[in-house]
Amino acid sequence: MLVDSHCHLNYPGLVEELPEVLARAGEAGITHMVCICSRLSEFDDIRKIAEAHDHIFCTVGIHPHDSGNEPETDVQTLVELAQHPKVVGIGETGLDFFYDNSPQDIQERNFRTHIRAARETGLPLIVHTRDADEKTIEVLRDEFNTGGAFPGLIHCFSTGRAVADCALELGLYISLSGIVTFKNADDLRDVVKDLPHDRVLVETDSPFLAPIPHRGKRNEPAFVVHTATAVAELLGVPFSDLGALTNENFFRLFTKASA
Repeated sequence: MLVDSHCHLNYPGLVEELPEVLARAGEAGITHMVCICSRLSEFDDIRKIAEAHDHIFCTVGIHPHDSGNEPETDVQTLVELAQHPKVVGIGETGLDFFYDNSPQDIQERNFRTHIRAARETGLPLIVHTRDADEKTIEVLRDEFNTGGAFPGLIHCFSTGRAVADCALELGLYISLSGIVTFKNADDLRDVVKDLPHDRVLVETDSPFLAPIPHRGKRNEPAFVVHTATAVAELLGVPFSDLGALTNENFFRLFTKASA
């Protein structure tokens, strides 16, 4: 029994066959899913998916890729949208200096806005970071030190140990995707082995990043089983225990989600 803590059910590749995708997830033992918002302009579509299914929740936010395309938001807008009963998190947000699809200053402003909304609502912040380790750490620490603690996680963790150490120090969680199964991910696996068991979640980030043995194909929530199998081995726990502990971690962090 697993939770896919991060998927994009409204994206092409999944939305066209959503009933079949959800059926396969159920057969694989996926009990809950969180459909992540990347653009406020798509929030209504995401909300409707969550409203239609008791076991699906959603978030509200602007992905760093879209920070330069979507109108900049403010804390109050995010807080108001997060009042919806199916909204359980803020984001995804963060910094992506690999693709640099949006100006870095706008990415940072949006990131800080989302952090402040997470603090005000008490809902977990979903952080995306790529090729921006130093700046991500700087922003997280600055917001923590100046404004106080906030709940959250580093989603699809695939970066260096310094980001993991910072996140754990600030009380955040680490969510692992199919990247942990990739052949060239030895450095990532070395970090995962040292993660505290009470801070780990699993996700697909579907339709992206399908794990081995589905590498190169469209990803979907059912495939989180393969990620969980790899994580269980890295943490040295039976698969059934991994499911229990990641579910417990999920509901401890996502306090608005109902089991």
